[in-house]
Amino acid sequence: MGSATNVDQLAINTIRVLAADATAHANSGHPGAPMGMAPIAHVLFNKFMRFNPKNPKWLNRDRFVLSNGHGCMLQYALLHLYGYAVSMEDLKAFRTVDSITPGHPEAHDTPGVEVTTGPLGQGISNAVGIAMAERHTAATFNKPGFDLVENYTYCFLGDGCLMEGVSSEACSLAGHLQLGNLIAIWDDNHITIDGDTNQAFTEDVMKRYEAYGWQVLTVEDGDHDLARMEAAIKKAQEVKDKPTLIQLKTTIGFGSKQEGTHGVHGSPLKADDIKQLKEKFGFNPEESFAVPQQVYELCNKVAVSGAAKEEEWNQLFAKYGEQYKAEHDDLVRRQKGDLPEGWEKHLPTYTPADAAVASRKLSEVVLNKIFDVVPEMVGGSADLTGSNLTRWKGAIDFQPPATGLGDYAGRYIRFGVREHAMGAILNGMASYGTVLPYGGTFLNFVSYAAGAVRLSALSQVRAIWVATHDSIGLGEDGPTHQPIETLAHFRALPNCMVWRPADGNETSAAYYVALISKHTPSIIALSRQNLPQLEGSVIDKATKGGYVLHEQEGADVTLVSTGSEVCICVDAVKELAEKHNLKARVVSMPCCEVFDTQSKEYRLSVLPDGIPSMSVEPMSTLGWERYTHEQFGLNRFGASGPYKDVYEKFEFTPAGIAKRAKATVDFWKDVPNIRSPINRAFQQII
Repeated sequence: MGSATNVDQLAINTIRVLAADATAHANSGHPGAPMGMAPIAHVLFNKFMRFNPKNPKWLNRDRFVLSNGHGCMLQYALLHLYGYAVSMEDLKAFRTVDSITPGHPEAHDTPGVEVTTGPLGQGISNAVGIAMAERHTAATFNKPGFDLVENYTYCFLGDGCLMEGVSSEACSLAGHLQLGNLIAIWDDNHITIDGDTNQAFTEDVMKRYEAYGWQVLTVEDGDHDLARMEAAIKKAQEVKDKPTLIQLKTTIGFGSKQEGTHGVHGSPLKADDIKQLKEKFGFNPEESFAVPQQVYELCNKVAVSGAAKEEEWNQLFAKYGEQYKAEHDDLVRRQKGDLPEGWEKHLPTYTPADAAVASRKLSEVVLNKIFDVVPEMVGGSADLTGSNLTRWKGAIDFQPPATGLGDYAGRYIRFGVREHAMGAILNGMASYGTVLPYGGTFLNFVSYAAGAVRLSALSQVRAIWVATHDSIGLGEDGPTHQPIETLAHFRALPNCMVWRPADGNETSAAYYVALISKHTPSIIALSRQNLPQLEGSVIDKATKGGYVLHEQEGADVTLVSTGSEVCICVDAVKELAEKHNLKARVVSMPCCEVFDTQSKEYRLSVLPDGIPSMSVEPMSTLGWERYTHEQFGLNRFGASGPYKDVYEKFEFTPAGIAKRAKATVDFWKDVPNIRSPINRAFQQII
């Protein structure tokens, strides 16, 4: 690019002015980062990025992630200028209800936005996942003469992203994995909301990233020196066995009266400031949302070139299909999000005659049964492989080939002790469109990754958590490891399925629904202790989220339970009959979220009027009042000891359940016309 041409500078200043106008029009937003990062954004999109705005989902496009998502007007301006389906009216609707230009980037809202970023550090961690998915897809499908997948992942990030621990976890792993296809550009403007970063952030970031195994480069003048920006990106591309961090020293809010200060970080510019800004950059101060025709023409050339590159790729892909039909068809299928035909026939089924097995082991059986027939499943564990049982027989690790530990075609990922990064990486991998990612840890430690799980749900991605050691049943490790509030927390999260299967058939059902749900993440909570195969348990019934496991005519009470307590409830039925002369029904509720989507008629058939009900789960009772009249749970921390002793201590035994069930019957016996909690005054939106 050399020194900036007039049209280059005009394009850069157009981005700055659009950011100022949009945030002022909305009276909300962050103009500073877009104004400071406009030069590098122009260099990247004009000289390096490979994309086709008419087909934002082209597989071999380069990916762009804005990790400092508060600066999203930078991305929206770029998408508009380069011809994506983001109109000038959309820019004017910035931060308004139902616009496609929300206050932080959301992948399912805006064409051209790859991942949903907002909480700092998530975007760069997503970018690591995207780069991993690219390396795996390339290693799986590329053939001699057919480099179908060879794209870069570019990520802009700020000081806040570098401070967040999740980025450290993810970038450490990226260095180990030698992801040379990942190029991150740090907006080093020394400003956060609180002011100068010298108040809290004085470490040597470049030495840290060098220690992670990254190539580190610096551009001293990020405001003007386009030639060095271009050279830095080229140098980053040349190194194939290391990700690159480019330190770009910029001035936040460049051109504003408040440039270089925290005042321009998160507040719109005042009218007089915008006026002088436009005059300084040669724009009409009386005109808003103006784009010179030369800028549109410059950007359109890039868009046309991108469309031509996609057409070349389409021709290459067609020839690939002639020589490698199976691989071609598999890649087409994966991009649609469809699963291989008949894969579900491989899910294991069980009868009560089968042995009692821990549901974490039942999960391992499922993975072993389906890993060959669902080849897009790629995942691993946060250093708990032997406990989570997430690795199938014969699995090859996803590792840099040079290490001798595996290769990029491997499907098992060693995430290390990095739960939060694992969650964010799963989101990035899922966004790539060719893999179906999963990750394993203890259920209690999914809470470490709550930020990433929330973004999974918001992003509408299919990511699966294999969450073992799901209750006080893990025993000796004690309260620090025993989840109490975890299920209530994630059950409260919109668009997230929380499964807690009670036996083998329910475990198969959990995986079935998790895999077919293209736009919803799942947490599958699994036991450490052995569970019997239950009479009445059937995959089809369990896929409804809740069903009647044990029916009894004239029942006095309904026991509603999940996971490892369902079998105890079944035993409590006998206790109630023999010692209290009471009859009980048993409902298994492996997934409340899926149950909520069933018809009201079905839900009332499971939890009918006219009979009191009691939930049984050794965790927080919060939420169970939606389904049952009374709740038997654990609204305190657990205890350390052998699991049977812990259950005995808290009376999660047939006798303890029967005692509370009798109290439920006694309390409600004089209440006429008992209504099921399902019969609410109004139905919550699901």
